Amino acid sequence: METKHNQNWILRFFKGILIGSGFIVPGISGGALAAIFGLYERIINFLANMTKNFKENVLFFIPVGLGALMGIVLFSFGVSFVLEHYTTIIYWFFVGCIVGTAPSLWSEAGKKGRQSVDYIILLASLIGGLVLLRFGQDMFGSQVQPSFFAWVISGALIALGILIPGLSPSNFIVYMGLYKNMSDGFKSVDFGVIIPIGIGGLLTIVTLSKLIEFIFNKYYAHFFHFIFGVVIASTIMIIPTDYSHFSLLQYAMCFVMLLAGALLGWWMAQLEEKYK
Repeated sequence: METKHNQNWILRFFKGILIGSGFIVPGISGGALAAIFGLYERIINFLANMTKNFKENVLFFIPVGLGALMGIVLFSFGVSFVLEHYTTIIYWFFVGCIVGTAPSLWSEAGKKGRQSVDYIILLASLIGGLVLLRFGQDMFGSQVQPSFFAWVISGALIALGILIPGLSPSNFIVYMGLYKNMSDGFKSVDFGVIIPIGIGGLLTIVTLSKLIEFIFNKYYAHFFHFIFGVVIASTIMIIPTDYSHFSLLQYAMCFVMLLAGALLGWWMAQLEEKYK
């Protein structure tokens, strides 16, 4: 019995490591990975009803949480390196990841049917997202300065990636220009980055878990079409535009990374569909 318990603990720890990767790699959703590993429903039930079976759930999720933290740190090393040396090329990989998961997100949005109003919501969120992100680009030059508040917002976005399967918050953080700083902060275990991200994530989960549960039950299609429009807008805004001194080989690498990212995103979406 003890051996089986230890095996389950280790298995949940490794699941947590992979779920943690969903917080780091744009186009990959931590919530989707939780669904793949059969943990999403229990996570949402726990977050929405924290006083119910509290001790049992906390003990169950401890290895998952520790694994997620480990996954974030481990993946941060690789992400930090490639962003420093191959920024434009790796951004095309990120775009590919998001493109690869888009069909699955579209299918999820229409799982309970579509109405004309859903298309209107999608178009409105797409246009509104582009306008707001473009306004933000003019205001910040695509670079939000790292600060306690900026990291709290980043933590809130990461938490949304848990609450909403298929939503990858990392592409928003890429757009804000905070992605490299965030991955460096995780890599070096910088508590000036980690603590406010944790605060933002915790506040978002506590505040929105009940609301997300209610929206899913009452306005599922409307909400997912809104999310789909925002995802498209944020993806458009992170497409690289600087190709100074690019060689033919580098252009080819951009295409290869776009394709690789799309295939990875599609594969992860198929896994989610199979196991959720």
